[in-house]
Amino acid sequence: MAMKGIAVGLRLWEFLWTLLVMALIGNMINESFAGNPATVNYTMFVAAFSMFSLLYLTPASFNPDWAIHPILMIVLDTLNAIFFLTSGIALAAKLESHSCSNNAYTLNNEITDGSFHREKRCREAQASTAFLWFAWAGYTVSVVMSIMASRRTGVNLRGRTGPARGTRPSMAQV
Repeated sequence: MAMKGIAVGLRLWEFLWTLLVMALIGNMINESFAGNPATVNYTMFVAAFSMFSLLYLTPASFNPDWAIHPILMIVLDTLNAIFFLTSGIALAAKLESHSCSNNAYTLNNEITDGSFHREKRCREAQASTAFLWFAWAGYTVSVVMSIMASRRTGVNLRGRTGPARGTRPSMAQV
C-alpha cells in the first residue's frame, strides 16, 4: 500500500513539472517571431510525450490490474527518463548559463534570439531547464519502482511469467 502511494505521488510530481515545462516552452514558441531552434521544439515534444504517457501511467499506478503489461510501464518510464535527461542537457548547453540581463548574450544566443522579449525568453528557458531536471528525477525513480512492481507481480524481465527467480520444474512438470 505504501508503494502505491509513493507511485501515485511520483506521478503527480511528474505531471506538475511536465505541465510547467509545457507551459513555459509553449509560451516561448508562441512569442517567437523568427522560428524556434530544434532544442526548443524537442523540449515541447518531451513534454507532450510525457503528458500522453501519463494518461496511461497514472491509472496503472493506482491499480496495477489496469496496466496492459508491466513491461509497458517500465518502457514508458525509461523513455521519459531518457527524453527528459537529453532535453535537460541540450537546453542547458544551448543556454550556456549566462546572465539573462546581458543584452549581448541574449542577442547572440540561439535560444533567446528571435524574440521581442529576449530576457523574458531566457528566464523561461532557464526555468524550463530546472523543471526538466525535476521531472527527470521523478521518472528515474519511477523506472526503479516500475521494475520492483513488475518483479512483485511475477513478471520476469526476460519475458517469462512466473516466479521472478529462476526455479527448476518439479518432476510432475517434466
